[in-house]
Amino acid sequence: MVNIISNIKKWILVLTGLPVTAFAMAQTATPELPADAKATRQTIALHNNLKKLAAKGYMFGHQDDLVYGVHWRYEHGRSDVKELAGDYPAVYGWELGGLEAREEKNLDGVPFKKMRQFIQEGYARGGVITISWHARSPLGAPKGAWDTTHGTVASILPGAVNHKLYRSWLDELARFFLSLKGSRGEAIPVFFRPFHELTGNWFWWCRNACTPEEFKVLWRFTQYYLREEKKVHNLLYVYNTSGDFKTKEEFLERYPGDDVVDLLSFDAYQYDDPAKSDWFVNNINSQLGMISEIAAEKNKLTALAETGYEQLPYTTWFTEILAKAIGRHKISYVMVWRNHGYNEGMKRMHYYTPYKGHAAEQDFIKFYQLENTLFERDVAKEKLYGY
Repeated sequence: MVNIISNIKKWILVLTGLPVTAFAMAQTATPELPADAKATRQTIALHNNLKKLAAKGYMFGHQDDLVYGVHWRYEHGRSDVKELAGDYPAVYGWELGGLEAREEKNLDGVPFKKMRQFIQEGYARGGVITISWHARSPLGAPKGAWDTTHGTVASILPGAVNHKLYRSWLDELARFFLSLKGSRGEAIPVFFRPFHELTGNWFWWCRNACTPEEFKVLWRFTQYYLREEKKVHNLLYVYNTSGDFKTKEEFLERYPGDDVVDLLSFDAYQYDDPAKSDWFVNNINSQLGMISEIAAEKNKLTALAETGYEQLPYTTWFTEILAKAIGRHKISYVMVWRNHGYNEGMKRMHYYTPYKGHAAEQDFIKFYQLENTLFERDVAKEKLYGY
């Protein structure tokens, strides 16, 4: 691993001409600081306070919670979670796919202007923000992020044919991140989850489309450029695999280094019938155990970054399946996917939390009432940002 990291540093320095002292700054982060040693005061506070918060419980998150729900769109103040539990989720998930091409809306149709507004509102109430990025293929393939052409990552690395294009994408992201301001003018901290599900085989950054070394260079350059070139210091970086790893070694195969990662996580969904199989509970529990051990060794945060059971046909899924799968593991958060409602492309209903009148409504309320599940009012009391 030491040799690999050494080669990666050499590659970046040689191909970009970046000064050694500037790149070396990433190597000096102390255990009390996040990966970005120049992180804003609020970002450092969030990072450190979440390490303490895990002893009390885990935050519940929901993708696109404020934008839409089952049977509604863009109604200010609405949230399917709040309408059941009387409280907003503690973590708000958002997506930047499309921003790199200067689109007005992301790949799920959410306008970036509205997204910025909702991020500011959630933060003002004390909530936590996490953002993923389904960037389109730099080769211009019609499949977008789901292009699996081998060599795509290699084409955007320093010195390669599409490197300038990739820098322009990061410029757009930097503008958005820097535009996220709180009421005091401070930059809003964000858990940035780029290249998610990186150990899968369905995106252009996944293991079937690039080597581990290429991925590590991509990660390290991305963070370097945002941090040092664009002066973005309100990000905490999330290393996020798919849920197919069986050993700690598999989980860490593409790990870019302790100095460029703040949180370890994976995505895993329920697809089988929990009434007939306990695979989901056992597998999640085992995998959380593995990343918890790694996190303890590396002094990192942990999360189940995406999960859920579409349409919730098992009506006690939250208390009998998800809560048991997490068990006693001290993770920072769990986030379920979005409540899109009827999806024309899929030709079916697409949602992951119940809504008013759904058969799983009472089970979700019981999940909310569990002592170790934390929603927005719970975390607001913790003053995660230092005030």
